[in-house]
Amino acid sequence: MPHNITSNLPMLHLLRERPALRGFIIIRAADELASQMLNVAVGWYVYTATHNPMSLAYVGLAQFLPSIGMLPIAGQAADRFARRKLIGLSLLLQTLCVAAFGLWSAANAPSALPVYLLLLVMGSARAFYSPAMSAMLPHVVNGGEFPRAVAASSSVFQICTIVGPAIGGLIYAISGTAMFAVVATLYFLAVMQTRRLAAGRLPVVHPQTDATDKSFLAGVRYVKSNRLLLSLISLDLFAVLLGGVTALLPIYAKDILAVGPLGLGCLRCAPGAGAAVIGLLLAHRTIERNAGKRMLACVAGFGLATVVFAISTNFWLSLTALVMAGGFDMVSVVIRQTLVQISTPDAMRGRVSAVNWLFIGASSELGEFESGATAALFGTVPAALLGGLGTLAVVGLWAILFPELRGADELVTTGETDAETG
Repeated sequence: MPHNITSNLPMLHLLRERPALRGFIIIRAADELASQMLNVAVGWYVYTATHNPMSLAYVGLAQFLPSIGMLPIAGQAADRFARRKLIGLSLLLQTLCVAAFGLWSAANAPSALPVYLLLLVMGSARAFYSPAMSAMLPHVVNGGEFPRAVAASSSVFQICTIVGPAIGGLIYAISGTAMFAVVATLYFLAVMQTRRLAAGRLPVVHPQTDATDKSFLAGVRYVKSNRLLLSLISLDLFAVLLGGVTALLPIYAKDILAVGPLGLGCLRCAPGAGAAVIGLLLAHRTIERNAGKRMLACVAGFGLATVVFAISTNFWLSLTALVMAGGFDMVSVVIRQTLVQISTPDAMRGRVSAVNWLFIGASSELGEFESGATAALFGTVPAALLGGLGTLAVVGLWAILFPELRGADELVTTGETDAETG
């Protein structure tokens, strides 16, 4: 691409100037694509082996429990050891697990137990990967570039979330062995890209903090004492907990909208599509002022879109509402991730990221449980409607309780170096 065109596109210019950022985004894309493809293969393989729907619940449990349980240790590790090496070791362990899974599936009759064991190991590895990756991003771009980098990375993540299952299903239908080979290759590609994270690594100037406390609780105490961080993380927790309708989509597709499996697939993709589009826009045009007020407005927009989806009986209106919900959510994600990272001293970023991931994981899982439970008690439409209204109520309450969030302004820092990479 000619130089003058590239220069007019800030994100492309940033990717050209920051090889470490290119590596970061490639790692995240390869990891998410591999994870989504593997989820398709694991689900099909385990159900074929057991013909028991509960076996699929155990798959989720095997991935969720070690990830959540290991996060306190992983947060400390991300602050005490080289984050780049921690990321590489985590991805390498996942590569080896997928290779072992592929060999087992090719040589033995289908059996769920070895899969659960491998998923436990992979879940533990991912627990170390997540906070280290989050804490690494401020080192590969400077303060003014950070919001754009978050938006680009999040957009790539959403795109992989959408296309990963489709690609995985297509390859697995052709050959299960080929499927595991492709997934292992993607993980190994991510491992190789970790070398780029050291290229042009930017120094970070950050507020001083007590470096003597190395425990995970230090991260919890820091979040509790920093009301801006507390408001950001807790708002995300309650918004996802109350406003998420993912678990109810099969009921809407079958009984309310009557659109069948194809319609269900479209509904599942809609939030990711909206998030990806808005993320790409934010990667080229960043939010400069009134970040806190914008976040509150976008979480409110997410709740309002959920309300529209809840009462809609028209497929296209429902689809539009989910696209809008995904777009609003992406804006709040970019603002939250940026403010969390720039408000945290580098010595604490691993543990604070672990706390953040703990809340995110818990809210997603508990949100699906909450949706199913309220639907069983009150009905599907009332459950979704109460979730959307609850999100709006939380936004109003948080706007009153946390003036620090309303007052959060810029998404860039003046304390971090603007030096170019070497």
